[in-house]
Amino acid sequence: MLRPEPELEHEADQEAGLRPGAGPGPGLVIGVGARGGACVGELLGLIADTLRDAGLAPGSVVGLATLDTKAGDPAVTGAAARLGVPVRGYAAGLLATVVVPNPSGAPLAAVGTASVAEAAALAEGGVLLVPKRKSNPRGRPAAVTCAVAYRGRCRVEPAEAEMMSVWTVEDR
Repeated sequence: MLRPEPELEHEADQEAGLRPGAGPGPGLVIGVGARGGACVGELLGLIADTLRDAGLAPGSVVGLATLDTKAGDPAVTGAAARLGVPVRGYAAGLLATVVVPNPSGAPLAAVGTASVAEAAALAEGGVLLVPKRKSNPRGRPAAVTCAVAYRGRCRVEPAEAEMMSVWTVEDR
């Protein structure tokens, strides 16, 4: 699916390879976790690095997903605005029901779910393409995490292999 890319308002976004998305629908959903005081630059940097390292197109991002109490966090809303996508917040109780590959005791103790980024990315179904990653700021602990899921119709093949290919309806 090709669509024209709007001009970027922020030079830093262009340098990072970020392009505004097209809104809800099939595409990449980025689940994000953010500690209090996280900054938009740290979150955008993590998202850009994650997509680049995975070979995923930033223009395919259709939304950010997170814990409902973090959906209004300035880092999350700022990143969503720069990407041109909506933010969807989910209750901790719902996120706690999502099976994820990397549960953690830290968010479980803090907010009542063992996963925020992976669970939020997968909350409405899909295939986890990139498991949870943490930012790596100099001189302080990570303040943000992200995970990437593909939401839409797809087929994963071969099912038994360690390496796999994800084919979307648009690819075939």
